[in-house]
Order: sequence, then structure tokens, then C-alpha cells
Amino acid sequence: MRIGTAISNGTPTPVVERDGALHALDVAAGSTVADLVAAGGALPAAAAEPLDGATLTAPLRPGKIVAIGLNYMDHVRETGLDKPTAPLVFTKFTTSVIGDGEEVRVDRAITERVDWEVELAAVIGKTATRVSVDDALSHVFGYTVANDISARDVQFADGQWVRGKSLDTFCPLGPVIVTADEIADPQALGLWTRVNGETVQDSNTKEMVFSVAELISFCSHSFTLEPGDVVLTGTPWGCGEFMDPIRSLAAGDRVEVEVEGIGTVANTVVEI
Repeated sequence: MRIGTAISNGTPTPVVERDGALHALDVAAGSTVADLVAAGGALPAAAAEPLDGATLTAPLRPGKIVAIGLNYMDHVRETGLDKPTAPLVFTKFTTSVIGDGEEVRVDRAITERVDWEVELAAVIGKTATRVSVDDALSHVFGYTVANDISARDVQFADGQWVRGKSLDTFCPLGPVIVTADEIADPQALGLWTRVNGETVQDSNTKEMVFSVAELISFCSHSFTLEPGDVVLTGTPWGCGEFMDPIRSLAAGDRVEVEVEGIGTVANTVVEI
């Protein structure tokens, strides 16, 4: 199933996307997709008739966002850094989350070098504490698309990554969550970034240094992953920071990130 959150008459509503149409799920007023994920079990039925005038927003507000750096071999090669021997873990604050079609807002008093990063994101569906690699994927509710937008000058100047990765609007998610049963192999998905129609990232999740299962297992041995948490699994080659010359996002740029079988999240950059 393709589960998301739509704005209908100004109200966020959990929905199922079918053939491009959005159908409201039969839930109590005020319920969220995060509530459905946490509840577990079968998802509620969907209305037969589509919602009129509804538009998708971010599919959920995560409990926490766990992100992984330098997790694609093609990205390791372009940076010239050594292949990591263990996952490089950081976080993005949940206030950075926006949805498809919303603006990425860049404050030039803070950053001049804003970069794109397409990522496969795993949505945790079942509490994971010290889980094995073999069991890890059974804790995944589904998968969505993320753009781990990064203020590179802030990231490198700070010496740690949280602020440069967590500026407001710097984590587009969506357009929906595709439930895990519909993703046969998370290590065999194409992923792309386009900036103003030009493809700048083109890779496959088979390039990951550590698989989705390995990442979930590794993280769960250090901290509990809870239903509704989101794990960003790294980005492939093609980041603007590592081009010659360096390329950064500018006002008016349209950034599209896509993962095979899930969809595309598109956002326009504005300066504030």
C-alpha cells in the first residue's frame, strides 16, 4: 500500500494513494500516520471515493530521524575518503521535515553552500532493540524518499553535522510511504536527483556500504528504534559539494529526488 498524509479542507488526513487518487483512511478524528504505524496490525479501510482537492504533504512527522553518512561506495570514491568500517550515524531534527511541493527556505545569513542528497528512508514499524541483521527488516513498516539537504559550509565549520543538516525545511520526505511488502529488495532500487531537470545523481541502493538491514541492526544495538522513527540510509555520488567547481543550490532551483517504486519529491529553493 501507498500510505500518506493529505491536506483536505485545511486538515491533515491519513490516506491511501491508488492510481494517483487519494482515499481517506477510516480513522478517528485527529489520528495521524504516525499513530497508525505505532498501532501496528492491519491498516484501516479506505473510502471508496477519492478526496476532492486534497494534496499530499510529508507522510509523517518522525519520532526521530537517524541518518547515515558516507554509505555508498560511489560517494566514497567521489569524496576521496576511506571506506567506513562502521556506519557513520548522525541525526536531523524533526522540525526540518517538509513535504512534496513545499519550499526549501535558505537563510543566506547562515549558509551559502546548500547541497542535495537523495536517500532511501526506512520507516520503523516495530520497536527494535538489539535486533539481528537477519531480523532487522521485519521491523520496517515501509519506505519513503528523503532529500538530506545539507548546509555544507555549516556542516564542515561546526565539525559535527547536526546543525548543518537540521535547518528548517532541510528534510523533504514523501511523497508517500510504500509498505515493506511491496518492496521486494531494498538493495535493488534506482535513485536519482534532478536539479532544474538535469540529472545530477543516478545510482542504485546496491551501492550501499551497509545494507538497510545492517544499519537497523547496528543502530538498534546502541539505541532503541521506535515505531515512526525514520532511518535515512545515505546518498550516492553526485553531490554538488564534490563537483569541480563546487555547485550549490540557488534561489529558484527546483530539486527532484526519486527512488524507484516509491516516487518523487520535488521542492523549489527560496531565499529568506
